[in-house]
Amino acid sequence: MGAVKVEVRLENFIDRVNAQEGLLPASQVRTLQIQGLVDTGAVMNLFPRDVVEYLGVPIGDSVIVTLADERREEMPVAEGVHLEVAGRSVALPCLVGPPRCEALLGQVLLGVLDLVVDCPGRRLLPNPASPIYPSLSLK
Repeated sequence: MGAVKVEVRLENFIDRVNAQEGLLPASQVRTLQIQGLVDTGAVMNLFPRDVVEYLGVPIGDSVIVTLADERREEMPVAEGVHLEVAGRSVALPCLVGPPRCEALLGQVLLGVLDLVVDCPGRRLLPNPASPIYPSLSLK
C-alpha cells in the first residue's frame, strides 16, 4: 500500500474573516494550495515554516512532540490556518515544521471533518455514513 497524499487549500483565517466582513478585498486573502501526506499516526497537522510564514499566520506557544522514532522535540504552534480538503473545511492550529518539510494531515483534522482514508484508492473521502456534513460524537 502506498502513501495517501491529497491537495489541501490553506488560507489565513484572519484574512478570511476580514474579507467576509468587508475589511479586506477577497483577492488579498493569503492562500496556498499544497499537497499533504495523510498521517493517521500524527495527532495535529504539521506545515512547513515557509508555508506558515507565507500565509502570515501568527506563531504562538510551543508544545513537546514525540516523533515516529520516539525522539521528543519542541515545536511551535501556529493559530488560524483554514483548511479545505475532500470538500470540507475547518480552521485549526498546526505544528510548524522546518522549511520545505512534508506537510502532514493528522487525526484532529480527520476527526473534525469526519474523513476516512481510502488506502487502496490513495484518497481521503467524507465518511460515507455522513456524506453531506461531518457527523461528530459527543458521548
